[in-house]
Amino acid sequence: MTTISGGEAVYRVLCEQNVKTVFGLLGGSMLELYDALYLGKKISYVGARDERSAGHMADAYARITGGPGVVLGAQAGPGVVNLATAVAEAHLAYSPLVVIAGAVSRQDLGRDTFQEIDQVALFAPISKRSIAVFEPSGLTAAVRDAIRTALSGRPGPVVLHVPRDLFRADVEPASPEPVRIARAGPPAPEDIASIIALLGKACRPVILAGGGFKPGPASRALVRLAETTGIPVVTSTGHADIMPHDHALNAGQTGPRGNRVAGRLTREADLILAVGTRLGFNSTFFSNQYVSPSADIVHIDIEASAAGRYFPASLCIQADARESARALASQIEQHGPDSAEWAAWSESFLREREELLEERSAESENAAIPLHPTRAFGEIRDALPRDAIVTLDTGNACLAAADRLAHFNSPGLITPLDFGLVGFGYAAALGARAAAPDRPVVSIIGDGGFGYTMAEITTAVRHRLPVVAIVLDNGAWGAEKAYQQNFFDGRLIGSEIDSPPFDEVASLCGAKGYAVDRPGQLGATLAEALESGEPAVIHVKIDPAALSPLRRDLFRSASGAGPAEGDR
Repeated sequence: MTTISGGEAVYRVLCEQNVKTVFGLLGGSMLELYDALYLGKKISYVGARDERSAGHMADAYARITGGPGVVLGAQAGPGVVNLATAVAEAHLAYSPLVVIAGAVSRQDLGRDTFQEIDQVALFAPISKRSIAVFEPSGLTAAVRDAIRTALSGRPGPVVLHVPRDLFRADVEPASPEPVRIARAGPPAPEDIASIIALLGKACRPVILAGGGFKPGPASRALVRLAETTGIPVVTSTGHADIMPHDHALNAGQTGPRGNRVAGRLTREADLILAVGTRLGFNSTFFSNQYVSPSADIVHIDIEASAAGRYFPASLCIQADARESARALASQIEQHGPDSAEWAAWSESFLREREELLEERSAESENAAIPLHPTRAFGEIRDALPRDAIVTLDTGNACLAAADRLAHFNSPGLITPLDFGLVGFGYAAALGARAAAPDRPVVSIIGDGGFGYTMAEITTAVRHRLPVVAIVLDNGAWGAEKAYQQNFFDGRLIGSEIDSPPFDEVASLCGAKGYAVDRPGQLGATLAEALESGEPAVIHVKIDPAALSPLRRDLFRSASGAGPAEGDR
């Protein structure tokens, strides 16, 4: 039988699994696979300037498409180690990232050879699975299994380590074999009946929905459930896109990164339908300040160990979020509020929601100079097309943006989520654009975060990825500066930074560059940048004094009076 190289075998598996794009940074450990990409021409390749960025691109690609997002760790040792941050990010975001990682040749394993490191052990605690393949005959099956594992159950990153010599080894071609993914189903009928019984007794119900409602089809199931029951929906941190911004029952993001209306709903509810969310730290701080201590909690998650883990639940159910919403909506007749108290609960929510929207609109009229971040968010919100995808970074300004923008199509928001990674947003935007070439993509990132990845402007230009980066420059590591100002008597060390004019850097790299420093400029500039159809960077000077501590429970007050008050 005619044989092919291991690199060709890996390429064929990716093709059979309908992988359209892979990301990476060229290295010598898998040149046979790169050659197969060149010759085969069925898979696009996006070459980054740093492996970490390549990993973020693949992560975002997976979140937009549903996965897998494939990244090539093409250089054993340092190149693969550079991917560790991206894998950890995907691990805590439950993103189906598949890393094909080069490793030293089998005959060199364990001999302290050039660039050798125990890669399997390095990635084991930060991935869903980290495994090596050692025989050419097992290579095809190993790649398929990596994809299956990444996508099955609760998704997550899988790292497959392939020794250098396996890519050049002779491998017998395998017959195409599409990976079959086991999907979780709806709750059992008796659980549906229990939920309906709890709903019948509730006077202040709320749906707390999370990332389990991505991508789009699941989001539509959530909307149907809300409309069938008349129950307001709050979203967990980083998932404000799972329900259209202008839907009357959308309260926005809850918890410490959210708004007061959504926070009141979860704090005062007597029934919380927590679906597709872990009720994790970023959404709750594990505090009854954000989750009612007296509420009946129905906790539905695809991972059984998540349900009831952080808050006691009246009913814990392992099930898929979309299927759960569909099953509930099909069993509940259109009824809305069942009592005077429920009606009052709904009326107060709608009134407060309208007041919040009016407040946000007023923020966007703030004429202060320097430009206040909330004015910037308002101008961005008004200029964004309805089908836009927004990626955010971590940091003082970006976390405030998470609940102040408007999203209408899911998935439409990509954030670092629980890993809280600075430097994620711009690279993620490039991956999102590769996944959705027909949708505008905007990255909102701080000056510190953009400094991590601004070399990827050249990636955007080379691969014709017309992402618009909005760099909010307050001249600081904003979160840390806020802490030093509030809890260390303003003793600033290391928190103030200087950046080049990013608009000029963009121009030097072949992209569009714009500078903004006044109210009224940003919205029009964003519209112009999007219209250009080219990669662009908008350097926005914002008020360096507009900082507030992201958390107040971490430090003692400057007077030494004890722990600071919790977030509001």
